[in-house]
Amino acid sequence: MPVIQTRFAQARSIFQRRGGLLRMHEAINLGIDRNVLYTMLKEGAVERLSRGLYRLTDLPPMSNPDLVTVSRKIPTGVICLISALFFHEITSHIPHEVQLAILRRTEPPRVDYPPIRAFIFSEQSFKTGVVTHHIDGVDVRIYSPAKTVADCFKYRNKIGFDVAMEALKMYYNRRDFNLNELMEYARKCRVYNVMRPYVEALL
Repeated sequence: MPVIQTRFAQARSIFQRRGGLLRMHEAINLGIDRNVLYTMLKEGAVERLSRGLYRLTDLPPMSNPDLVTVSRKIPTGVICLISALFFHEITSHIPHEVQLAILRRTEPPRVDYPPIRAFIFSEQSFKTGVVTHHIDGVDVRIYSPAKTVADCFKYRNKIGFDVAMEALKMYYNRRDFNLNELMEYARKCRVYNVMRPYVEALL
């Protein structure tokens, strides 16, 4: 087997062991030569999802490429607000950006694509209610439905009160609605008094 084919086969094997998705620096650290990666891109063996993020092209189509891309580029962030609502199917709004929670005093993320909007969360709010979902071979951190509803009330002036109210009503109608969990998150997000009358009106 020619050397270049051997290097291609080795590179493909490395990609496959990592779920078919690698960042440039990860590929290099794992032994894939930069020129081999560029040749794979040129010949259509891999595709570039975003700057510095590559995926094998012969894999099945991604179910949620934007969330996967952002999670791989910014693994410390958490998918939040409208993006989380959309994932949990408790909104009629279609997100035109990936909304991402980052910890206070964290440097704002820089991603060329997809468009993102970062929200600064306090340490307590940032760490609570996080659920890891395995999407397209990648671990994606997303706030739970109840935590997301509470977050929407906290950030209602930025995303719209109508978004928060719709999310509350749609979450209430779900079979997994959990009042105690919802109000506990409301306390932690310091919106208990804001949410309480709207929740009581539904009960």
